[in-house]
Amino acid sequence: MNLKDVQRVLKAKILVGEELMERHVETCCGSDLMSDVLAFTKCNTLLCTGLTNMQVIRTAGITDLCGIIIVRGKLPGPDFLDFAREAQMPVLSTNCTLFEACGLLYVAGLRGCSQEKGGCGL
Repeated sequence: MNLKDVQRVLKAKILVGEELMERHVETCCGSDLMSDVLAFTKCNTLLCTGLTNMQVIRTAGITDLCGIIIVRGKLPGPDFLDFAREAQMPVLSTNCTLFEACGLLYVAGLRGCSQEKGGCGL
């Protein structure tokens, strides 16, 4: 799956990084706790979050995330978007809740970033 597929599944709007929509997405993490993102994500993980602060972009850069989905139709401010652009971090916005976004991506074939193949035993 790539970010363009994610955009289609979530009916998301591209806020930053239209030229990066071919990035490969291997796993997904839904969290508002950046400590969990730091602890559990891998390279090429997509982050779904309701947060729109600068720490999200910093965390995404440290963990080599492939993109960020902002849920609940939230739109980050211009400073956030400028920082994301500088970091070459794609940012999309969807009207879905965090639960809905993760569920739709799971149904579309994207899995979580747990250590074991098959995740939580499903």
